[in-house]
Amino acid sequence: MRKIYLVPALVGLLTSVAIGPLAAQGAVPNQAPVPKQKAAPAPKASAAAAPVAAGATAAAAAETPAAEDKTKAIDGFRSAKFGMNETDVRAAMAKDFSPKPDAIKIQDNASELTRSLLLSAPELLPNGGTAELSYVFGYKSKSLIQVGAVWSKGTDAAMTPEKLFSNANILRAHFMGEGFKPDSIAVNMPVAGGIVMFRGSDAKDRSVILLLQGTFETKENNRVLTPTSLLLFYVADAKSPDIFKLPPGQF
Repeated sequence: MRKIYLVPALVGLLTSVAIGPLAAQGAVPNQAPVPKQKAAPAPKASAAAAPVAAGATAAAAAETPAAEDKTKAIDGFRSAKFGMNETDVRAAMAKDFSPKPDAIKIQDNASELTRSLLLSAPELLPNGGTAELSYVFGYKSKSLIQVGAVWSKGTDAAMTPEKLFSNANILRAHFMGEGFKPDSIAVNMPVAGGIVMFRGSDAKDRSVILLLQGTFETKENNRVLTPTSLLLFYVADAKSPDIFKLPPGQF
Protein backbone atom coordinates (compact mmCIF):
# COMPACT_ATOMS: atom_id res chain seq x y z
CA MET A 1 0.00 0.00 0.00
CA ARG A 2 1.07 3.56 -0.64
CA LYS A 3 2.38 5.38 2.41
CA ILE A 4 0.20 8.34 3.31
CA TYR A 5 1.65 10.60 5.96
CA LEU A 6 0.37 13.79 7.47
CA VAL A 7 2.63 15.61 5.02
CA PRO A 8 4.11 18.66 6.78
CA ALA A 9 4.03 20.31 3.35
CA LEU A 10 0.31 20.86 3.91
CA VAL A 11 1.32 23.79 6.07
CA GLY A 12 3.06 25.24 3.03
CA LEU A 13 0.01 24.63 0.87
CA LEU A 14 -2.09 26.72 3.22
CA THR A 15 0.29 29.66 3.03
CA SER A 16 1.75 29.43 -0.48
CA VAL A 17 -1.58 30.05 -2.16
CA ALA A 18 -1.46 33.60 -0.87
CA ILE A 19 1.63 34.24 -2.99
CA GLY A 20 1.24 35.50 -6.54
CA PRO A 21 0.25 32.96 -9.20
CA LEU A 22 2.67 31.32 -11.59
CA ALA A 23 2.26 31.86 -15.31
CA ALA A 24 1.47 28.23 -15.93
CA GLN A 25 -1.02 26.02 -17.61
CA GLY A 26 -1.60 22.31 -17.16
CA ALA A 27 -3.22 19.69 -19.32
CA VAL A 28 -3.86 15.99 -19.57
CA PRO A 29 -3.25 14.28 -22.92
CA ASN A 30 -6.39 14.11 -25.05
CA GLN A 31 -8.35 16.30 -22.64
CA ALA A 32 -9.16 19.96 -22.27
CA PRO A 33 -6.40 22.04 -20.64
CA VAL A 34 -6.44 22.79 -16.97
CA PRO A 35 -7.60 26.38 -16.33
CA LYS A 36 -4.90 29.02 -16.04
CA GLN A 37 -3.33 28.62 -12.65
CA LYS A 38 -3.97 31.26 -10.04
CA ALA A 39 -4.68 31.70 -6.40
CA ALA A 40 -8.33 32.52 -6.18
CA PRO A 41 -9.79 33.89 -2.95
CA ALA A 42 -13.53 33.80 -3.36
CA PRO A 43 -15.49 37.03 -3.73
CA LYS A 44 -17.99 37.96 -1.09
CA ALA A 45 -20.95 35.76 -1.64
CA SER A 46 -24.59 36.18 -2.31
CA ALA A 47 -25.37 32.86 -3.97
CA ALA A 48 -23.71 29.58 -4.92
CA ALA A 49 -21.47 29.92 -7.93
CA ALA A 50 -21.31 27.48 -10.82
CA PRO A 51 -18.47 24.94 -10.65
CA VAL A 52 -15.34 25.53 -12.71
CA ALA A 53 -15.30 23.00 -15.55
CA ALA A 54 -12.25 21.61 -17.34
CA GLY A 55 -10.98 24.23 -19.76
CA ALA A 56 -12.72 27.13 -18.06
CA THR A 57 -10.83 30.12 -16.70
CA ALA A 58 -10.28 29.92 -12.96
CA ALA A 59 -11.72 33.15 -11.66
CA ALA A 60 -12.87 32.68 -8.08
CA ALA A 61 -14.03 30.03 -5.72
CA ALA A 62 -17.64 29.32 -4.85
CA GLU A 63 -19.63 32.13 -3.34
CA THR A 64 -20.88 31.26 0.10
CA PRO A 65 -23.12 32.78 2.76
CA ALA A 66 -21.28 35.34 4.82
CA ALA A 67 -22.72 34.22 8.15
CA GLU A 68 -20.30 32.07 10.09
CA ASP A 69 -23.02 29.63 11.13
CA LYS A 70 -23.64 28.84 7.47
CA THR A 71 -20.00 28.10 6.72
CA LYS A 72 -19.25 24.50 5.79
CA ALA A 73 -18.13 22.52 8.85
CA ILE A 74 -15.27 20.07 8.35
CA ASP A 75 -15.51 17.61 11.23
CA GLY A 76 -13.89 14.58 9.61
CA PHE A 77 -14.83 12.21 6.79
CA ARG A 78 -18.21 10.46 6.73
CA SER A 79 -18.71 8.71 10.09
CA ALA A 80 -15.12 9.25 11.26
CA LYS A 81 -14.87 12.51 13.20
CA PHE A 82 -11.83 14.48 14.34
CA GLY A 83 -10.99 13.67 17.97
CA MET A 84 -12.18 10.05 17.82
CA ASN A 85 -9.91 7.37 19.27
CA GLU A 86 -8.80 4.37 17.23
CA THR A 87 -11.57 2.09 18.45
CA ASP A 88 -14.24 4.60 17.44
CA VAL A 89 -12.61 5.22 14.06
CA ARG A 90 -12.50 1.50 13.35
CA ALA A 91 -16.21 1.36 14.13
CA ALA A 92 -16.80 4.30 11.78
CA MET A 93 -14.82 2.61 9.00
CA ALA A 94 -16.86 -0.57 9.49
CA LYS A 95 -20.08 1.45 9.25
CA ASP A 96 -19.01 3.31 6.12
CA PHE A 97 -17.27 0.54 4.15
CA SER A 98 -18.01 -2.86 5.75
CA PRO A 99 -14.41 -4.04 5.28
CA LYS A 100 -13.25 -7.60 5.85
CA PRO A 101 -11.55 -8.11 9.25
CA ASP A 102 -8.04 -8.10 7.76
CA ALA A 103 -8.64 -5.26 5.27
CA ILE A 104 -7.62 -2.47 7.66
CA LYS A 105 -3.84 -2.09 7.87
CA ILE A 106 -1.77 -0.27 10.47
CA GLN A 107 1.06 2.08 9.53
CA ASP A 108 3.40 3.97 11.87
CA ASN A 109 5.22 7.11 10.81
CA ALA A 110 8.71 6.97 12.31
CA SER A 111 9.44 10.68 11.83
CA GLU A 112 6.10 12.19 12.86
CA LEU A 113 5.38 9.47 15.49
CA THR A 114 1.81 9.24 14.29
CA ARG A 115 -0.23 6.11 13.62
CA SER A 116 -2.49 5.47 10.64
CA LEU A 117 -5.20 3.04 9.63
CA LEU A 118 -5.20 2.28 5.91
CA LEU A 119 -8.05 0.87 3.86
CA SER A 120 -8.46 0.23 0.14
CA ALA A 121 -11.79 1.66 -1.04
CA PRO A 122 -13.10 0.65 -4.50
CA GLU A 123 -15.31 3.29 -6.10
CA LEU A 124 -14.88 5.77 -3.25
CA LEU A 125 -15.78 8.25 -5.97
CA PRO A 126 -18.33 6.78 -8.43
CA ASN A 127 -16.47 5.49 -11.49
CA GLY A 128 -13.28 6.95 -10.00
CA GLY A 129 -11.37 3.73 -9.46
CA THR A 130 -9.92 2.34 -6.25
CA ALA A 131 -8.54 4.79 -3.69
CA GLU A 132 -6.64 4.20 -0.48
CA LEU A 133 -7.89 5.87 2.68
CA SER A 134 -5.64 6.89 5.55
CA TYR A 135 -6.92 7.77 9.03
CA VAL A 136 -4.12 9.51 10.96
CA PHE A 137 -3.92 9.70 14.78
CA GLY A 138 -1.96 12.47 16.48
CA TYR A 139 1.36 12.07 18.28
CA LYS A 140 0.16 13.46 21.63
CA SER A 141 -3.61 13.19 21.44
CA LYS A 142 -3.78 9.68 19.90
CA SER A 143 -7.00 10.92 18.33
CA LEU A 144 -8.01 11.42 14.71
CA ILE A 145 -6.34 14.50 13.20
CA GLN A 146 -6.53 13.78 9.46
CA VAL A 147 -8.27 11.63 6.88
CA GLY A 148 -6.65 11.28 3.47
CA ALA A 149 -7.47 9.55 0.21
CA VAL A 150 -5.17 8.87 -2.72
CA TRP A 151 -5.85 7.68 -6.25
CA SER A 152 -2.88 6.47 -8.31
CA LYS A 153 -1.45 3.52 -10.20
CA GLY A 154 -0.36 2.27 -6.80
CA THR A 155 -3.94 2.06 -5.57
CA ASP A 156 -5.50 0.97 -8.88
CA ALA A 157 -3.50 -0.58 -11.71
CA ALA A 158 -6.13 0.61 -14.21
CA MET A 159 -5.79 4.26 -13.19
CA THR A 160 -5.00 6.69 -16.02
CA PRO A 161 -4.03 10.38 -16.17
CA GLU A 162 -7.42 11.09 -17.75
CA LYS A 163 -9.24 9.40 -14.86
CA LEU A 164 -7.19 11.32 -12.28
CA PHE A 165 -7.96 14.59 -14.04
CA SER A 166 -11.66 13.70 -14.20
CA ASN A 167 -11.75 12.80 -10.50
CA ALA A 168 -10.02 16.08 -9.64
CA ASN A 169 -12.53 18.13 -11.62
CA ILE A 170 -15.51 16.32 -10.07
CA LEU A 171 -14.23 16.85 -6.54
CA ARG A 172 -13.24 20.48 -7.15
CA ALA A 173 -16.70 21.28 -8.51
CA HIS A 174 -18.27 19.60 -5.48
CA PHE A 175 -16.17 21.48 -2.94
CA MET A 176 -16.72 24.82 -4.65
CA GLY A 177 -20.41 24.51 -3.92
CA GLU A 178 -20.00 23.43 -0.31
CA GLY A 179 -19.83 26.81 1.43
CA PHE A 180 -16.30 27.12 2.80
CA LYS A 181 -15.03 30.46 4.14
CA PRO A 182 -14.76 32.64 1.04
CA ASP A 183 -11.41 34.16 2.02
CA SER A 184 -9.92 30.69 2.59
CA ILE A 185 -10.63 29.30 -0.86
CA ALA A 186 -8.04 28.85 -3.57
CA VAL A 187 -8.27 26.87 -6.79
CA ASN A 188 -5.85 25.77 -9.52
CA MET A 189 -2.70 26.88 -7.73
CA PRO A 190 0.63 25.46 -9.01
CA VAL A 191 2.92 24.07 -6.33
CA ALA A 192 6.05 21.93 -6.54
CA GLY A 193 5.09 18.73 -8.32
CA GLY A 194 1.47 19.51 -9.04
CA ILE A 195 -1.57 21.73 -8.67
CA VAL A 196 -3.72 22.51 -5.64
CA MET A 197 -7.08 22.01 -7.34
CA PHE A 198 -8.97 23.21 -4.28
CA ARG A 199 -8.22 24.43 -0.79
CA GLY A 200 -10.84 25.65 1.66
CA SER A 201 -11.34 26.01 5.41
CA ASP A 202 -14.27 26.24 7.80
CA ALA A 203 -14.89 28.68 10.65
CA LYS A 204 -12.51 26.70 12.91
CA ASP A 205 -9.75 26.62 10.27
CA ARG A 206 -10.18 22.91 9.63
CA SER A 207 -9.28 22.36 6.00
CA VAL A 208 -9.91 20.37 2.84
CA ILE A 209 -7.04 20.18 0.35
CA LEU A 210 -7.26 18.56 -3.09
CA LEU A 211 -3.86 18.10 -4.73
CA LEU A 212 -3.25 16.77 -8.25
CA GLN A 213 0.36 15.57 -8.47
CA GLY A 214 2.32 14.76 -11.59
CA THR A 215 5.09 15.82 -13.92
CA PHE A 216 5.27 19.14 -15.73
CA GLU A 217 6.50 19.58 -19.29
CA THR A 218 6.81 22.73 -21.34
CA LYS A 219 4.94 22.49 -24.63
CA GLU A 220 4.40 25.48 -26.93
CA ASN A 221 5.29 27.88 -24.10
CA ASN A 222 2.76 26.27 -21.74
CA ARG A 223 3.47 24.13 -18.70
CA VAL A 224 1.56 20.89 -19.13
CA LEU A 225 0.83 18.56 -16.22
CA THR A 226 0.51 14.82 -16.69
CA PRO A 227 -1.12 13.58 -13.44
CA THR A 228 0.27 10.59 -11.56
CA SER A 229 -1.79 10.82 -8.36
CA LEU A 230 -4.68 12.69 -6.76
CA LEU A 231 -4.61 13.36 -3.02
CA LEU A 232 -7.50 14.55 -0.88
CA PHE A 233 -6.98 15.63 2.73
CA TYR A 234 -9.41 16.50 5.52
CA VAL A 235 -7.21 18.14 8.16
CA ALA A 236 -8.12 19.21 11.69
CA ASP A 237 -5.19 21.64 12.03
CA ALA A 238 -2.87 21.95 9.03
CA LYS A 239 -1.01 24.96 10.45
CA SER A 240 0.01 23.24 13.68
CA PRO A 241 -0.48 19.49 13.30
CA ASP A 242 -0.19 17.10 16.23
CA ILE A 243 3.07 15.48 15.12
CA PHE A 244 6.42 14.99 16.84
CA LYS A 245 8.82 17.94 16.74
CA LEU A 246 12.14 18.27 18.53
CA PRO A 247 11.87 20.72 21.44
CA PRO A 248 13.83 23.96 20.94
CA GLY A 249 17.38 23.96 22.28
CA GLN A 250 18.03 20.19 22.18
CA PHE A 251 20.35 20.38 19.14
